[in-house]
Amino acid sequence: MTDATDTRTPTAVPQTSERGEPADILELRGVHAAYGRITVLHGVDVAVRPGRVVALLGPNGAGKTTTLRVAAGAHPVHAGRLVLGGRDATGADPRDLARAGVCLIPEGRGVFPNLSVRDNLLMMTFTGRRREEIEEIAYARFPILGQRRSQAAGTLSGGEQQMLALARALTTDPAVLLLDELSMGLAPLVVARLYELVAEIAAQGVAVLVVEQFASAVLGIADHAAVLVRGRIAWQGSPEGGLRDELSALYMGSTV
Repeated sequence: MTDATDTRTPTAVPQTSERGEPADILELRGVHAAYGRITVLHGVDVAVRPGRVVALLGPNGAGKTTTLRVAAGAHPVHAGRLVLGGRDATGADPRDLARAGVCLIPEGRGVFPNLSVRDNLLMMTFTGRRREEIEEIAYARFPILGQRRSQAAGTLSGGEQQMLALARALTTDPAVLLLDELSMGLAPLVVARLYELVAEIAAQGVAVLVVEQFASAVLGIADHAAVLVRGRIAWQGSPEGGLRDELSALYMGSTV
């Protein structure tokens, strides 16, 4: 919302293209972003549509987390546009974007470690859903959380904490899910299961943009991939388009 006189709240209502296909619900168009005088994003173009998983890959310091924060309205756009549901949402308050259906799960899982699983879920009643409904959604999707409902979230395994973070997100009925380093610190088998769950969430019509440093963790479920290097998109396209063979070069020789 670049016009200061425009008080409308952006909405993440799915659109359709001229061919009747789902249109992009969230777009970053030529986005530049900075920290002080240091520009970290240099004209980034990324888009995600309902029911699809877009993987944003790249080495440490590439600007991946900043890109997610821009998409969630948590970091200002220096130049370019953030578009949500076909409307310009540049400069929108992150709370308005959240109400419109944009949900960010930051690196570090974002659960309250001293509260029980049940109390972590209880806090989501601000969305207007009843506690019983929230718990039903969470435990149906993640049965292990039902078994751990009275346990402090901080004592859960890393994978279970990520499940709790995902469960909390799903209670908001998101249209767009932004995930930052879902695999951080987790065993490969746990990561594989989490990404299976992410694919199931996308299959229900949610647009998913996921940041990952380790490409192998997410490419199996991604419909589209973009590689960010030094704040610029260095490659973008289908993961089946030869990306795996190019990743080492794109990461400037780092291990993938």
